[in-house]
Amino acid sequence: MTTLEITGGAVLGPDATVERADVLVDQDAGTILEIGSELEGMADETLDAAGSLVTPGFVNGHTHVAMTLLRGYADDKPLEAWLREDIWPAEGAMAPEDIRAGAELGILEMIKGGTTAFADMYFEVPEIVAAVEESGVRAVLGHGIVTVGKDGDAARADAAESLAVAEEFDGAAGGRVSTVFAPHSLTTVGASYLEEFVPKARDAGVPIHYHANETEDEVTPIVDEHEVRPLEYAAERGLLEAEDFVAHGVHVDKREIELLAEAGTSVIHCPASNMKLASGIAPVQRLLDAGVTVGLGTDGAASNNDLSMLDEARDAAMLGKLAASDASAVAAESVVKMLTAGSADALGIESGRLEPGAPADLAVIDLEKPHLVPAHDLVSHLAYAAEAGDVRHTICDGAVLMADREVRTLDEPRVLERAREGAAALSDRTEQ
Repeated sequence: MTTLEITGGAVLGPDATVERADVLVDQDAGTILEIGSELEGMADETLDAAGSLVTPGFVNGHTHVAMTLLRGYADDKPLEAWLREDIWPAEGAMAPEDIRAGAELGILEMIKGGTTAFADMYFEVPEIVAAVEESGVRAVLGHGIVTVGKDGDAARADAAESLAVAEEFDGAAGGRVSTVFAPHSLTTVGASYLEEFVPKARDAGVPIHYHANETEDEVTPIVDEHEVRPLEYAAERGLLEAEDFVAHGVHVDKREIELLAEAGTSVIHCPASNMKLASGIAPVQRLLDAGVTVGLGTDGAASNNDLSMLDEARDAAMLGKLAASDASAVAAESVVKMLTAGSADALGIESGRLEPGAPADLAVIDLEKPHLVPAHDLVSHLAYAAEAGDVRHTICDGAVLMADREVRTLDEPRVLERAREGAAALSDRTEQ
């Protein structure tokens, strides 16, 4: 057994308490062996956490990681125009090597910000799997389905590919990859395709992830055509089960919140993207009060425009208070749970908690920064003050992905250069 010890830091426990302790990791099993105050000197490798907070690795519950190549490509537009006029044409020009370059860039950014797992909906999924395998993170991956604008054969092939990808890559990268069936949204995938393929996903035991109620424009067409709200429409087609999770959930009414709670379907809150695209403000405290599992996601870097989960936590707390007109809403402890265990539970992975037997997915936050002094309340600091650049070390599955800000699993200069070259070439192709 090869062991790793994170020494000298304060450790954030599952109950949101903080205590001085060391963390001993079984690197072969990828799990936490012990958390205690007298462990120093017991391991094969040591990471110094003095003056730092050891937290669960952050879990990005919804993103499109390869969209890093489109960061800053199209801004200041509402969702529908942004997608149809800018993003979808650019994505149509993407080659597999672009997806790999964008995925590596996004994963590099996430590792440097303490994120150890993410959920992704995109295309050319084998390229994303390869980037995940090389980088050492965890991922829940799905091939995104869009049937609008396609004939029946092409639409059916897209849905079939999502199911095939889910079955082929589940358990890849030494078990660090799990998969989902991924209709893009309830308005971009036709009802007949949902009715045909959702039962197949259920038979295969594949969870479902999709965008829901992101904007009013995603609500009105379903109400007009089907005379029910979107999540009622989803439930009627078997899209609300306990293993499923939806992105956004901005425009949900009381009955839809009840449906989510009754089904056990989780919601991934993406506050920065929702603000930037003026999509609206999700009723996060109402969701939490109803017992809905809520996680956090960045969405893609084209609509955020970064992949910092600590930024997302601060946005979620601030926006949640504004939505509820209550300064006590979406409190720091709630946000930190969303950042870690909430997203992990939504994705169906065991990460998100620091305790013996749990996966050794950790982030170590340097507290010796002016904006993190004094240390009255370290949970408050995680929610309101910490930044991605404060992360010293990132560990996933017991492996050290970053130590003292140096990423070990990806060649940072090479990743940056490939991304620059790929983005420039993609822009040239799109403009032609």
